[in-house]
Amino acid sequence: MCGIVGILGTAPVAESIVEALKRLEYRGYDSAGIATLEGGHLTRRRAEGKLKNLELRLSEAPLEGVIGIGHTRWATHGRPSEANAHPHASDRLAVVHNGIIENFRELREELKGKSYTFTTETDTEVVAHLVSAEMRKGLDPVDAVAAALPRLKGAFALAFLFEGVEDLLIGARQGPPLAVGWGADEMYLGSDALALAPFTDVITYLEDGDWVVLRPGRAEFHDEHGNIVERVKQRTVAGALLVERGNHRHFMAKEIHEQPEVVARTLAHYLDMLQGKVRLPFEFPFDPNALDRITITACGTAYYAALTAKYWFERFARLPVEVDVASEFRYREAPLPERGLMIVVSQSGETADTRASLHYARTQKQHILSVVNVPSSTIARESHIVAPTLAGPEIGVASTKALTCQLAVLACLALAVGRARGKLSAEEEFRLVNELILLPGLMADVLNHEATIEQIAHSFAKVQSVLYLGRGTNYPLALEGALKLKEISYIHAEGYAAGELKHGPIALIDEVMPVVVIAPSDRALEKTVSNVQEVAARGGRIILIGDARAAQEAAVDLSGFVEMPAMAPDFAAIVYALPVQLLAYHAAVFMGKDVDQPRNLAKSVTVE
Repeated sequence: MCGIVGILGTAPVAESIVEALKRLEYRGYDSAGIATLEGGHLTRRRAEGKLKNLELRLSEAPLEGVIGIGHTRWATHGRPSEANAHPHASDRLAVVHNGIIENFRELREELKGKSYTFTTETDTEVVAHLVSAEMRKGLDPVDAVAAALPRLKGAFALAFLFEGVEDLLIGARQGPPLAVGWGADEMYLGSDALALAPFTDVITYLEDGDWVVLRPGRAEFHDEHGNIVERVKQRTVAGALLVERGNHRHFMAKEIHEQPEVVARTLAHYLDMLQGKVRLPFEFPFDPNALDRITITACGTAYYAALTAKYWFERFARLPVEVDVASEFRYREAPLPERGLMIVVSQSGETADTRASLHYARTQKQHILSVVNVPSSTIARESHIVAPTLAGPEIGVASTKALTCQLAVLACLALAVGRARGKLSAEEEFRLVNELILLPGLMADVLNHEATIEQIAHSFAKVQSVLYLGRGTNYPLALEGALKLKEISYIHAEGYAAGELKHGPIALIDEVMPVVVIAPSDRALEKTVSNVQEVAARGGRIILIGDARAAQEAAVDLSGFVEMPAMAPDFAAIVYALPVQLLAYHAAVFMGKDVDQPRNLAKSVTVE
């Protein structure tokens, strides 16, 4: 969601704040702004749209203050506009905010009754006036924030800058992440370590309910009750990570092409390739034989990774698996077996609904295992076991390499649990591990055929809808393919289990709508081929993703054929994810869409 940066410095900070905000562009945003103290007075520059618009404002009217806060906004309350852009201000302070203040209407009416005037449509403006109201009672900035925070309901990360106070920043966190960065002579606030990486590699994360007072060279942390507490400093590698596009036109393209490398890196972390065994980097703090069910929860693309893992855990570990969208699970009050296993999957490790599901699972005495791409994230810190994906920073909003690394980790976990439960023999483990080892090479082979996929994708540009079909682990991949196309090209698409075609979706088949069929040579191929023939019999446009055998058995005229290398079927979904991603990517590029930052979407969804 929104990005926050604050710098308490010794030299002008505006340029540095903008550079840090650029590192948060991947989160998605529709306006941006900064505030500094110019001669002690609050001064703002804001602009709708991309950061280049803010940079233009700053070139026309520079800011020289040595302390400031900045923000990239993704609209929740109030349309995208300069007036609604952060920072918001009163006569005493400026504030930037990530999250939602749920009781803002109640607070707004109360403050209007005290003659406060509101000039925006946002929930954030009430925070500025609420703290100002406390200061009018005679409280200093620190005590005013302390008095105001308990009155705010919802999820929020906040950073405050005060009129006439050049040695103070205050940050607060209830839900969305916020970190303190430690410099030699400067102090920093940021939504994540990536934003602060140009300045420092020493980070302290605020815990839920914390607020922090930054002074030159020091930070004083308070918990939700106002008690002064210690929080751990840690070093981050974010500054060393490559976050440039390289020779690629978009981050999404770069990240698609990184998949052979990052999946290989992830597999190497979980497999003993020489012995052909799974070698987890941690011990299970529970007896896998005592499990009678696994619960997995996630959102978006991570949810489709979880749906795929269901097939693997049930087949290889012989354990029933329940998979839930986190935004539904958190409200269901689902009964969970005591000491059961909950797996949470999240690229960012900050997804609000997934975190809420984790919290519920902890109240039900579950063992929590998180599959995350950010080991320092909130979900990772609140889990009993962390199974990191090693995808590196994923900047494109539409998840690509994070998905395939999640699948690689979940596949290794399924094999490990199956072996520990005695449901998988040493010979079967060896065979399956060797299948996993082959995946990066197969993925690289697929990328060599990108030109064919691009040509097919161009035919999507004039259609209104696309249907994706798959069976087994390719059913979640059909859902993911439809999601990718919707996310970045804005073409309506739906994914279905191929066996459900005759139960309704077949009514949509005509000579215009493409039907993408994901058909590896697996035990369901014969059935999938029957579905292909049903589509062909009704004049449908079939795009087949499969190997030569699949095309031969389909025996129908195809509008497009993505020929895949022959491979064992068990983990084929990890390889077949690439053409699905490339179809969406090239369709969107051909249509002139912003594939890295599609409209209305955010990379890290830290609020409901």
